Amino acid sequence: MESRLKIAGQAVQPILVMFPLGLFAMAIIFDLANLAGAPAIVGSLAYWNIVAGLVGGIAAAVAGAIDVAFVRRPEAKRIGVLRMLLNMGVLFLFAVIVMVRVGDPNREAGVGLFLLELIALAISGFGAWFGGELANGRTPAFARAAVGNRGY
Repeated sequence: MESRLKIAGQAVQPILVMFPLGLFAMAIIFDLANLAGAPAIVGSLAYWNIVAGLVGGIAAAVAGAIDVAFVRRPEAKRIGVLRMLLNMGVLFLFAVIVMVRVGDPNREAGVGLFLLELIALAISGFGAWFGGELANGRTPAFARAAVGNRGY
């Protein structure tokens, strides 16, 4: 799947994906430090990292949607939509985490939210790997099976 949205010959979407991944990973590191006894400001830093990651994730999702919109082959389009749904699910999980944290004056996460963050980061890591495989022209077996003979 070739990107249609490029700057100086480089695809924009893979570059944009790295920002939310890094911000979400830093949020988890900050939350781990906060749970280990760091000052409350560290929990606030984690919260704002997630907020910034959501903004970057939305930008990456828009760039990905532009790329998928121009795909002509139905099988490739289905795989692209599968990748987008995976990434949107991660954004949804982090948006829920932000909404729950808004109620805390220090924006700190408890153990339950921290575990949810770990799950969301694991899914986003899988999504990044999946996107990299697609960019390198290798479709993983589960994706080929998912878009196999549908009969329509």
